[in-house]
Amino acid sequence: MTRTLPKTLTAGLSFKQVFNLAAYPAPDWVLALYLRGPAVIDLACNPIGLAHEVTVQAVESTKWESGRYWYSLRASKDYEVIEIETGEIQVLPNLQAQTEGFDGRTHQERVLEAIEAVLERRSTLDQDRYRINNRELYRTPIPDLLKLRDRYKAEISRMNAAKSGRLFDQVVRVRFR
Repeated sequence: MTRTLPKTLTAGLSFKQVFNLAAYPAPDWVLALYLRGPAVIDLACNPIGLAHEVTVQAVESTKWESGRYWYSLRASKDYEVIEIETGEIQVLPNLQAQTEGFDGRTHQERVLEAIEAVLERRSTLDQDRYRINNRELYRTPIPDLLKLRDRYKAEISRMNAAKSGRLFDQVVRVRFR
């Protein structure tokens, strides 16, 4: 089944989604969307002709806690309840409500910056380990840091390609004869 919900919602913004489900037409069937994660969010759908519409005003979504949620879209009629779709959805923070020092980067972007900072500091050090009294310090070898850096760069590249709708972020050259 194709996904009917977006992958992300943003707290503090309005949200409107129309569901056209021929097998579960309104008003005979009632549709509800349940999100579970950092908070409990239950959204009832209103009938619009044979379709179902969920509408959330910005003033209501400002109360949403950001984070990963699992959702269930369910249709019910009398005593019958059918799960239409399940999945994961990310609620992004309300940027307007963030205070000074907010860092909106992903985990991968923050880790990549940390790895690059370690590499930069390590470029002036010549030892991988040393001992003072009975304490010994081992540093992560530079080749391992380079592998980690490349891994996180690739993850960020994949995430950016997925966001932009490009699954493969490569140029393919073709020659016709």
